[in-house]
Parts: sequence; C-alpha cells; structure tokens
Amino acid sequence: MDLATRRAALDDFYAMLAELEEKVGGKRVLESCNGRMDWPQRGVYFFFEQGEYREDGTTPRVVRVGTHALGPSKSTLWGRLAQHRGVDGGSTPGGGNHRGSIFRRHVGAALLSVQDWPELLRHSWGQGNTADRAVRAQEYPLELEVSKRIRQMPFLWLGVNDAPSSSTDRGVIETGAISLLTNIDREPVDPASPTWLGRNSDRRTIAKAGMWNVNHVGSLPSANFLEVMKKWLIELDA
Repeated sequence: MDLATRRAALDDFYAMLAELEEKVGGKRVLESCNGRMDWPQRGVYFFFEQGEYREDGTTPRVVRVGTHALGPSKSTLWGRLAQHRGVDGGSTPGGGNHRGSIFRRHVGAALLSVQDWPELLRHSWGQGNTADRAVRAQEYPLELEVSKRIRQMPFLWLGVNDAPSSSTDRGVIETGAISLLTNIDREPVDPASPTWLGRNSDRRTIAKAGMWNVNHVGSLPSANFLEVMKKWLIELDA
C-alpha cells in the first residue's frame, strides 16, 4: 500500500469511526462504565488518548484496537473491557490484574520507565500468568496508576456479533485496523505526539508503531477490512 492509498484508507476509517460515534451516542470512558450498560455480546473496541491527534491537530487518533473470543470462548465485549478497567472493590480497590490484560501490562511497563518505582516491582511486572498475594500487594500501587490512566481514555465500540472462529469478522476488523494505523517500519502518518507515554514502552513495536498493540503491527491491511467494518456499521441501523 503506497502512501497516498494508505492516507485515503485512513480517512475512510476515521470517517467510519465518526459515524460509529454518532450512532452509539458518543465515546465512553471506562471510569463511568459498568456491565449493566447496553453492550453488544461481542465486538471490537477502539481506544483514544488525551493529547493524541491525527495530523490535522483536531481529530483524536486511535491508540489501541482490540477484540475478544476469536477462538471457542464465552468471553464478552464488556468482560474484556472490564479486564482493562480493573476492579472497584475487594482488597485492591481501583487496582486490577495486568496478567489478565495485556493492555494494562503495556501501560504499566511504560510507567515503570518514566516514574520512580521499587526495584522489586520492576522485576515482577509482567512476569508469569499468576502471582502470589505478596507480589500482588507490591504491584498494587502501579496497578492503581494503570487503572487511572486507562479509565480516562475515551473509546468507541462496534458490535460484531459473529460466532468465535479463526475467520471471524472481529478478527478481520482488528487486524485490518491495527495494520492500517501502525507506523512501524513505514513512513509515519498520524504519528504519536512527542510526549505520548507509549514512546517509553519496553516494546519497540509499541514505541515505533504509535499504538498500544504488538500483534499485527507488521501486517499489511487486508483488502476488504473496511468493507467488513462498514457492513457491521450498517447493522447498527437494523
């Protein structure tokens, strides 16, 4: 995809997001969301971030795209968003589990690069699929900081209620959007701002791509992903 073609595709993509925003009644932030709200069973989500804009300086740019249940799973859209949001109550109110949310893991790792945190925490963050109570207690302050950041990021969601499978439309949209948006190893379009936290990521793919994603950032957009996305956008009117 040459630069002119990519710019045109990006304009089409963001035009669809503007249409989506109108249809769902505006962006939401996780700070004010809960599972009792009207969520589709399955879908794709698009996160934005304060201070991050397209090259026009006014259009918010997407900083993360995600979905869920691409294989056999009972996972729901809200269930995945809730993992990113973190918890309200329990023994760690406002915290969360970065081992259950790669989004949280990435944001926390970037915070470790720019803030002063205990050395033990630097060694435990992102290690293993589980952790004992002592480690989780040690990580709680950073989990809390991650929640504060993610909960304030505006996002949109597109209901895509197809069944989990290797060829699901959710996967087509997620892969296509990420591969179109990413700036890794290509001439930048809509680059991250100089102060974007992700520039401090321990993952080159995040720092260079300008997104909180590592999968699909080196892929080429599929020829039909915008058509698939448009199909489900039209479904919202059905």
